[in-house]
Amino acid sequence: MQAAEATISETVHKRALKLMGNRFEISVVADDKHWAEARIDLAITEIQRIEKLLTTFNDNSQTNRINANAGIAPVNVDREVFDLIARSLKISELTQGAFDITYGSIDKSLWNFDQSMKSLPDIATAQASVRLINYQNVILDNQNTTVFLKEAGMRIGFGGIGKGYAADRAKAVLQANGVTSGIVNAAGDLVTWGTQPNGKPWTIAIADPDQEVTPFSTLNISNMAIATSGNYAKFAVINGVKYSHTIDPKTGLPVSGIKSVSIISPSAEFADAMATPVTVMGVKVGLDLVNQLQQIACVVITDNNCLYTSKNINIK
Repeated sequence: MQAAEATISETVHKRALKLMGNRFEISVVADDKHWAEARIDLAITEIQRIEKLLTTFNDNSQTNRINANAGIAPVNVDREVFDLIARSLKISELTQGAFDITYGSIDKSLWNFDQSMKSLPDIATAQASVRLINYQNVILDNQNTTVFLKEAGMRIGFGGIGKGYAADRAKAVLQANGVTSGIVNAAGDLVTWGTQPNGKPWTIAIADPDQEVTPFSTLNISNMAIATSGNYAKFAVINGVKYSHTIDPKTGLPVSGIKSVSIISPSAEFADAMATPVTVMGVKVGLDLVNQLQQIACVVITDNNCLYTSKNINIK
């Protein structure tokens, strides 16, 4: 009887706050509130540490030092930052450039995805805006842990992978400090481990982009991560076509046709990084790629509400 009582006394302790410019929510399953709060503090400290490394809002961050030296000189960085960039470039190769951390050079003034945006920029302007996006011009020196952007004006940014990386790191810190069950939710990129207090797996609702309250379907995601990229929050409607805030790095134009892409994988970093390129690649090419990879699943909802999934997924 005692074991059952101990389980029931456990509850989910949550804290939500703004980190890395996004809403993070950290949930820890524990019977002691103070113990749980202390663990959540450790996770927050870790996310703040990563934010300092990756932010483009601080001139002294390693990311900004790399960008400031584009076309000038290689920059020495921490092994952690170097390895994250190396993994990002591998994902660029895998997705044939649909994911690219050198998107930082894109001219933000062309895009203001809201109701005031009435036309797309012309093709020449759009292509000029993505001229500097090319992951192959990021030169890594493994021995000296340096990063060099070949072209002046190039900029890297971790908007497509940083939140997922931070979620994975926060999970690792929590597990190392005795948290056996929990969730780190980084603005919708979330990673789970263990079980709910009642012993059941964590489940997630795949949002129906047209219904803010009603979910499209549910999935068991214990010990997995899920990331969703969608056009339901930021978009523009031009001549009756809905364009997402996701820009195709090859054309400089926004993507249309897909409402949302959810990627499930063991790593939040990989799920985060793969959600955008599948949106850019489109249903057929995106799912073909996912179906060739191990330990990754995908759910795509198109603009006309068709649901597509990778081969290895069970939608309830």
